[in-house]
Amino acid sequence: LRMRVYVLVLCVFVLQQRTRARPESPGCNSPEAVRVAEESVEQINQDRTHGYILSLNRLYDLSEKGGLLYQMTLDVMETKCHITSRKPWKTCDARQLHEVYGECEVSVHVDSQVQLQSYSCGLRQVPATAVVDTCPDCPTAENLNEPVVKETANLSLQRFNEESRLTNIFTLEDITKASSQWVVGPAYFVEFTIVETVCSKTNDGSECFNKHVTVESVSFLVLQHRGFCVGSHVTQEEEFEIRAPVGVKNQKPVVEVKCEIFEPQVPPSLRPVPSVYSLLIPPLIRDVLWKSTYLALP
Repeated sequence: LRMRVYVLVLCVFVLQQRTRARPESPGCNSPEAVRVAEESVEQINQDRTHGYILSLNRLYDLSEKGGLLYQMTLDVMETKCHITSRKPWKTCDARQLHEVYGECEVSVHVDSQVQLQSYSCGLRQVPATAVVDTCPDCPTAENLNEPVVKETANLSLQRFNEESRLTNIFTLEDITKASSQWVVGPAYFVEFTIVETVCSKTNDGSECFNKHVTVESVSFLVLQHRGFCVGSHVTQEEEFEIRAPVGVKNQKPVVEVKCEIFEPQVPPSLRPVPSVYSLLIPPLIRDVLWKSTYLALP
C-alpha cells in the first residue's frame, strides 16, 4: 500500500510540473501530428550517444515555420532502456520510481518522410526530497562517484564474467545510475555499461583484464560487443551478520547481476562497398582484408 501511495504522489508531482507548460496547440492530437512526433523521438534516440532512451509522453506545441519545416515541443520520459541498446522507444518501459522527465525542442522537415533537422532536450529528475518524504524506506539516488557504488559495479561485473558463457572478458565502461535501500543492511543498486575486451577467459594473464580492443592491441579491427547491466550488492551490518560454521569460510557478498549484450553496429560509412573483386574472395578472407583496410584509414 505504501508503494502504491508513493507512486501516486510521484505521478501527481510530475503532472503538476507539466501543467505549468502552455496548453496543447490546435492540431497536436491529429494522427499525422502524433506520427511526426513519434518518428522524431525515434530519430532523436538514434542520434543520442549517452543516457537512456526517451519515450514520447505528449506533443503540446506544433508550429509551421514555412514550407515543410515544423517546430515542435515534445514532453518526454526516460525509459529503462540504455541508449546502447538502440531499441525502439515503444518497446521500452518508462521509469516509475525517481522518474526523469523533460522537454525536447525539435525542428523537422516533413515530406513523404520525417527528417530530423535539429533538437535540444532538457531533462530533470523528481527531487530526492519528494522521494524521502513520501517513502523513507524506498531506494534513494546515490552519488556515482561513491566508493561503495564503484565496488557494487565491480562485484556485479565480476560475477557476470564468471558466470557468462561468452568467450571474452568484459570490462566496466560507465556507471549510469545508482541508488541505495535498507534491507538486512545497506543494499546498493547500480546500472552500468560494459564493453568487450580482446581477452579470452582462458587467458591467465591478469594484465589482460582491462585491455580494450584498440588499433594498438590487435592487428585488425575486432568490433566490440557492448552491454547494459543492472546489479545489486547487499552488505550486512555486524548485528545482522550471518556467520559461517567453524571451519567453513565466510559466505561471499550477496551480489546479483543481469546483463544484456548487444551486437556491434557498423556505421554505414565503414561498411565495405560490394564489388566484383570482393565477390570473388571467400567471406572470411574478405572480412579480414576489409578490417585491415579500415585500420589503415586516417
